[in-house]
This record gives sequence, C-alpha cells and structure tokens, in this order.
Amino acid sequence: MTIPHSKSASRGPGSPDVVGFYDEASGSCQYICIDPATKKCALIDVVLDFNPARAHTSTECADWALDWIEREGLTLEWILDTHPHADHLMAAAYLKEKTGAPNAIGEKVREIAELWRDFYNTPDAFDPEADFDRLFAEGDTFRVGEIDVRVMLSPGHTLGSITYVVGDAIFAHDTFMQPDSGTARADFPGGSAAMLYDSLMAILALPDEHRIFIGHDYGAKGRDGPAWESTVAEQKASNKHLGGGVPKDEYVKVREARDATLNLPDRMLHALQFNLRGGRLPEPEGDGNSYFKIPANRF
Repeated sequence: MTIPHSKSASRGPGSPDVVGFYDEASGSCQYICIDPATKKCALIDVVLDFNPARAHTSTECADWALDWIEREGLTLEWILDTHPHADHLMAAAYLKEKTGAPNAIGEKVREIAELWRDFYNTPDAFDPEADFDRLFAEGDTFRVGEIDVRVMLSPGHTLGSITYVVGDAIFAHDTFMQPDSGTARADFPGGSAAMLYDSLMAILALPDEHRIFIGHDYGAKGRDGPAWESTVAEQKASNKHLGGGVPKDEYVKVREARDATLNLPDRMLHALQFNLRGGRLPEPEGDGNSYFKIPANRF
C-alpha cells in the first residue's frame, strides 16, 4: 500500500526525528516520533482504516507504521492519542495488542465519555481507566527515549484535547491546520472557539523555531498534495485565521461562522463510541458480531 509520508529530521540532541504519514480517506496526519540516540519511538494519532458505507475496519495505516518501526530497528515505547477523534477510528487497541506498548490520552477523556454516554443512551459504556494505560493531565511529563515530553491541555476542538511537546516538535493535533488553511473546527459537543483561541495562543507562545505537526490536512490551492509541518513563526506570521495577531473576538466570530456551515464528519457517530473504548468495537453480541449504535435526530 502506498501511503504519502515524509521525514522531518532531528535538529540535534533533544530533538526528535518525525515521520509523518497520511490517511487520504479521512485527511488525517499521523506520526512516528523517534529519539535518534536510543532508537526508541512513539506513535501519535494513528488511524484504524474504516469504510463507513460498510462499517468495515482494516489496519493498513497501523501496519504501515509497524513495518516502518521494524525495518528501522526502532523500539516502540508509547501509543499516544491527542483526543477521542471524531473523524477517524484510532488504532490504539490494535497497536497495543500487536506490540504490548502502553496507550495514553488526556485525562479529560472522562468528561468526554460522560457527554457521549448521554448521546448514545449507554449509561454504563466507556471506562477510560480500563481502556488507557495513562491519562495525562496538564503539565505532565514523560520521555520518548531520552527526549523530554511535556503535555499541554489544549481544549477547543474538544474539551479534552492535549498537545505533546517532544523536544522541539509540537504535536498540535486538531488546533492548527497548515497556515494556508487556518485552524480546526470547534463545534463538536464540549468544543468552544473561545477555548480554541486560548489553546492556539499557548502553542504560539512556544519558541518560534519549534516545529508544529498538525492533525489534518485537506489540501489547498497552490500546493501539491498534503502537508503537515510548519513552525511557530510561520503560523504566527501567516495563519489564515490568526496571522498577524488577530484578536480573540474577531477569531471567534470567524470560526463560529465557518463552523455553522459544516456538516458532521461521516465517521463521527461511529468513531466516538469506538475511540472512547480506547479503539475497540463494542462487545460482541450473541451472534458473535459487534454493532455500532447510531443516535437518530440528535444532531
């Protein structure tokens, strides 16, 4: 399978190599974050392939990443997600089953699970403590190899989104898009354009030379193919929604007007009940099959 990908090289000690790879079906950007000194790595926001027309899952993206890790002689230390995605199914459970590496997400997934128990009318569903090995809070730290990682709470797209700052690499998920595309939507349950603005400003307070790796790209006029890397300085200068210092009230007005025109992602109602289980299907029923539960007329 051909998957668009590229490598952003380490800039020296304490700076990771980053392999970005792309899922065309969902427009998702996924990452292998590597400490070159130890050859230890983390997988970030890896997609489990999904055909919504047939409710069928497959593992092409995840297997591509595992093949890369094996071919390069890397050791997987972490399976990381930035939030319970609404536009793709996460591969965390599959990756953990294949490798034994721990999986992690932000601690506010508990609050997101509470919201979606109501939407799905499943009061006993979702147990983040059981389905994730680590629930990160604002300011938590850990390591990928010998490289320090800091967790930033970055709400707005969801109320529980987190950013991983790995040396000089910022995994900014569904906050920024590429400068020519602006920023991510903030209209999902628990989302807020005002909170998103504050999260964007916190990321832009990091050093100008830090690399920003985003969660989605849908292309733009004037460039060929998907892209997922920029810098703090580039986003400050030329982001379509923020560049040059757009004030908060103006940003919120533009973001909310844009969001009001958007439909739900075609995977959303499948994805949340899967991702809030750590990347697992609902328990099989008496016939041995799992079934998605889709709420009608709730959105």
